[in-house]
Amino acid sequence: MFTHGCQCFSLAFLIMRYIIGNMIVTLDTDVVVAALRSQHGASRRLIEHLRGGQVKAVATIGMFVEYEAVLTRADHLAATGLSIIEIGNFLDGLAALVLPVKPHFLWRPQLRDPNDEMVLEAAVNGQADAIVTFNRRDFLPAANNFRIDVERPGDIIRRLK
Repeated sequence: MFTHGCQCFSLAFLIMRYIIGNMIVTLDTDVVVAALRSQHGASRRLIEHLRGGQVKAVATIGMFVEYEAVLTRADHLAATGLSIIEIGNFLDGLAALVLPVKPHFLWRPQLRDPNDEMVLEAAVNGQADAIVTFNRRDFLPAANNFRIDVERPGDIIRRLK
C-alpha cells in the first residue's frame, strides 16, 4: 500500500485511476431515486453520462441494498410507474456500470446519519473525486477531510461539459 496524507492507495486503484482518467463519483441514494423519478433532471443526465463512460462511479454492495430498499417503497414505485422487477432490472444495469468497492477501511463515525456512512466509506475506499447528493450538509465537513468534493448532480454535469 502507498500512503498519501490520510488516504491509502492500493496499486490497483492507482492503475485504475491512470487507465480511467475520468471523474469518479459515489452516488447517494437520493440521486438514484431522482434519476428514476425525473426523466429530464440532472440526476438522469448523470446516469446517462455514467452509461456513456464520461464519468465513473464506485459503490458497495450495501449501497445497492439501500438503493433497492428505497426504490421499491410504494411511493417511489407509484411516482416512477415502474414495477419491482423493472427496478431490479435498472439496478442490475447500474451495477454493471459501477466499479465495486469493498471497504477495507471503516472510518465510522464521521456523519450524523449511519446510512450516509457507507456512502462516505465507498467514496474514500474507491478514491472518488466527489460524492453526488442533494444533501450536501450531511457529508460536510467529513468528506473534505478526505479531500472528496460533495456536489449536487447539476454541479457534476457542469464540470463534465
